[in-house]
Amino acid sequence: MGNIRQKNIKNIAFRLLEKYEGVFTKDFDENKHLVTKYTDIESKVIRNRVAGYVTRKITHVRPE
Repeated sequence: MGNIRQKNIKNIAFRLLEKYEGVFTKDFDENKHLVTKYTDIESKVIRNRVAGYVTRKITHVRPE
């Protein structure tokens, strides 16, 4: 069983990945800063969840 993410977390993450395709990396800490840069999310918890989901999608889409 995997983790269940809220729909708003997924929507924000997919929009970020679509709009800024080559910007995000496999590094969670770097992605946190990028999510802050490209969105106006004020909540630290939501920002971290979005960054974590983006990181997870990047690692599963581009495994190296």
